[in-house]
Amino acid sequence: MDRNSVTWRGYIPAITTPFDAELRFDEKMLEDLLLWLQGEGMHGIVLAGTTGEWFSLTADERTALFRKAGSVLGGKLPLLAGCNAFTPNESIGYARAAKEHGFDGILLTPPPYVVPTDDEIVAFYRTVNDAIDLPICVYNWPPGTGVDLSLDVLKRIVALDKVVAVKNSTGDMGRFIECFFGLKDQVRYYGVPTNEFGASLYTHHAADGMIGSGAVLGRDHPAFFDCLDRGQLDEALACGEKDRILMTDWFTAGYRPRFGTVQALMKEALNAQGLPGGYPRPPVLPIADEGKKAIRDTLSRLGRSV
Repeated sequence: MDRNSVTWRGYIPAITTPFDAELRFDEKMLEDLLLWLQGEGMHGIVLAGTTGEWFSLTADERTALFRKAGSVLGGKLPLLAGCNAFTPNESIGYARAAKEHGFDGILLTPPPYVVPTDDEIVAFYRTVNDAIDLPICVYNWPPGTGVDLSLDVLKRIVALDKVVAVKNSTGDMGRFIECFFGLKDQVRYYGVPTNEFGASLYTHHAADGMIGSGAVLGRDHPAFFDCLDRGQLDEALACGEKDRILMTDWFTAGYRPRFGTVQALMKEALNAQGLPGGYPRPPVLPIADEGKKAIRDTLSRLGRSV
């Protein structure tokens, strides 16, 4: 497998996992959310990623999440399963469940909290790679894992036969550029900024798009890439500006939320628009009133109904 083995491109959001007021996984809310995202033109969806609160899902719940998503959108949009875990055997089990329920690939960070060495990281990916039958997107997420994958380490990982993509979430544009140009001929590379620079990368250098968070602005997110595909640069930049306002208002340059946590923030943004966000599950707490007001102010400024 390589970058040409998959067709993943454009805007692929890592979505929230809806819990009800009793903090139970709500399959009906998930179905409603998935159908809304499909209708808004998403180019694919990630389940059980960072935004999806994978860390508070039991193994049975994560499997149920994959089962429901596969039954709703399997074969209709590319589906990537978040298979993050502390051990390779856990990740392998989740990947096999994703395969059973019609997913197209997996998204995988190095083990969080552990802060493994470079050799341990490569061995982790190799073990998962050799045991599964789905394409792998490597997820470089230093705030959550404590490690930032260098170009040298990524080159070792993308040499594995199932690795087809890399999601860059470092917040470091220099690192993004270094790794993008170092790897783009081998794997798809995500993290394109929604500005003129990102438009140039996508249009002239075959950048693949963005695996973003939440998709709370609906159609405006994928429209950046759709407009570029049609040669409509001004329209693309207008959509991209909305995404960048959201990111500036709600996040620091290092992708850390300005209030609350990203999971609660995205759920509140959905709830504020009458969409199925639901409640966060501890240790994540709901957004406080000051944060709720800031979220609503941004959404109002961007023309979203609140």
